[in-house]
Amino acid sequence: MSTIEVDQAEALQVQTQPAPRRRKIKRKTVNTIIWFVVLASITAVILYPLLWLVVSSFKPSSEFGQNPGLIPDNPTINNYIKVVEGIGGIPLWRFFANSLLIALSAVVGILISASLAAYAFARVKFKGVGILFACMIGTMLLPIHVIIIPQYIMFQKLELIDTYVPLILPKFLATEAFFVFLMVQFIRNIPRELDEAARIDGAGHLRIFFSIIVPLIKPAMITSAIFAFIWSWNDFLGPLLYLNSPEKYPLPIALRLYNDASSTSDYGATVAVSLLALLPILIFFVVFQRFLVDGVATQGLKG
Repeated sequence: MSTIEVDQAEALQVQTQPAPRRRKIKRKTVNTIIWFVVLASITAVILYPLLWLVVSSFKPSSEFGQNPGLIPDNPTINNYIKVVEGIGGIPLWRFFANSLLIALSAVVGILISASLAAYAFARVKFKGVGILFACMIGTMLLPIHVIIIPQYIMFQKLELIDTYVPLILPKFLATEAFFVFLMVQFIRNIPRELDEAARIDGAGHLRIFFSIIVPLIKPAMITSAIFAFIWSWNDFLGPLLYLNSPEKYPLPIALRLYNDASSTSDYGATVAVSLLALLPILIFFVVFQRFLVDGVATQGLKG
């Protein structure tokens, strides 16, 4: 009799064991669903402006302000036709070429000047290196509006207004402290033994820089190139100050031509050209996002 009772107790114990596991699986599934809904909602909120931009580029200008809905009543591609034809006798490709010239020049200038300055701060010993580095970091706290007037006066006296020089030249002079600081941190994590071994073989600073440092800070340089391209492509204040001729305008300033305060604004064309101006940045970021992650994740040493 006792044996039967023991068997029954064991059978009941076996039957009741899976219940907690089922509860855990259910709880885990519910948590996963909740997190999915929350993340999907946040993603929808973030992507809604981009979706609105894409859909509104097919709206006629007359519907802006009258049709608050997302879907246009009378979709049209005339906005893109107007944009491709250009404005004021200037074709759209000219604005793209101007933006591309400024952005690529900024990338080249920042990579050259910031990497050289970072190597000097991280590897070259000279008097006052700590003070100079602190002053450079201090410029990151200085609002750009403080130096706009002195810079404008300086370039005006040099007769460089309405040229690309004020927009490109500072990039070749290591004036962007953020990129210098980023590369300094990468270089400091590179073992100095590599430099010492190169010096034993007779290498100087330039040989060490180009043969050892540059290959190891590629993630930082690619990260700097991505940010430099995006910031220069989207820059509005600099070209607004220094450029006066419409044929020299980059895309952010060209957008203003479609919204003249003295006449009717063409909202449809403005939205269409805004979308076209956004495409190069999206393509550039998608292509190089893997390198951007590497640049943030690594510490200057590529294993």
